[in-house]
Amino acid sequence: MSRYTGPSCRQCRREGTKLFLKGQKCFTEKCPVERRPYAPGQHGQTQARRRKVSEYSKQLREKQKIKRIYGVSEAQFRNTFERVSTLPGITGHNLLAALESRLDNVVYRMGFAASRKAARQLIRHRHVEVGGRYVDIPSFQVQPGEAVRLRQKSREVVAVQTAMDQASRGAPLSWLAVDRGSFTGRMLERPTRPNIPIAAQEQMVVELYSK
Repeated sequence: MSRYTGPSCRQCRREGTKLFLKGQKCFTEKCPVERRPYAPGQHGQTQARRRKVSEYSKQLREKQKIKRIYGVSEAQFRNTFERVSTLPGITGHNLLAALESRLDNVVYRMGFAASRKAARQLIRHRHVEVGGRYVDIPSFQVQPGEAVRLRQKSREVVAVQTAMDQASRGAPLSWLAVDRGSFTGRMLERPTRPNIPIAAQEQMVVELYSK
């Protein structure tokens, strides 16, 4: 399975908006999106002046943006879409809820990691427990009521401490409860669209895959 290994900020510039892939850097003046607000590459500035954009292009860019926000491959994204397309409710909302319920995203949302990429590293190195057992699969689907906790030794990692300090300044999400003292969090309920803080038009993805 192919995996993007290039600069994360290049992806943000390609989508023309901050995807918050680099943690604290995204909130500083060093953010490349602030300094160079156009697509990367030799013709990035030229492409920014183009006016006509097809509907397909808009749908594709929206899909790419959501994929890059959550750091998933095309196969993972497509499989998630097919799985939620049979569920009751609005498919686009179900898609985002499933992506938000991924363990790497939950660890990030709880403030234990500065980015989803950092959260995946914590999970892969067996620093995270779900329901009292170690889980090393970033795509693991956390269910309402399940507790997510960092192992004792992991709480002393500088990157974790820094992420926790930065996260404490933000507004908490209603579907998560976090006890920072014990490095433990719990998913209270399945996330709903109003409580998912990403700027995306998920209906375009549904239209793209429905063709």
